Amino acid sequence: MVRDRQIEVMHGELQNWKSYLQFIEGEMAFIQKLLDSYVFEPRTPKLFDRLETFKQHFTTSKKERKSLSAIMAKHENGLGGIYECTQEECDNHYYEKHQGIKEKFTDYIQRYIKLKKEVYDYAGSVLKRRSPFTDVDSSISD
Repeated sequence: MVRDRQIEVMHGELQNWKSYLQFIEGEMAFIQKLLDSYVFEPRTPKLFDRLETFKQHFTTSKKERKSLSAIMAKHENGLGGIYECTQEECDNHYYEKHQGIKEKFTDYIQRYIKLKKEVYDYAGSVLKRRSPFTDVDSSISD
């Protein structure tokens, strides 16, 4: 019974992690569009360099997210194999692997949140400087 509960807990954690990574995937798509938008036409090279750095970091973060998703999918598929184990050593192998994935997930989330905060801080500072009257929509006619 305890073993079944532990497997259930690991499966539940995996589902939560996968769900969170799916949410991040959508969020990243939005942020990527924001970074690529015309809202960011920094007037100074320093701001442009920061924007390009954010774009590179987002590309790296996307790759990490995809890799982590693949690791989780493989682990989830292997989770069924724990029922075939008869030795405690085999159970421990799955638990240790699960803990390693949990650490990778936690580290990734912390790095992603830090990156997202930096992008939002940057966006806030650039957007505040723009006057709503500097760009006139040429499609508006009097």
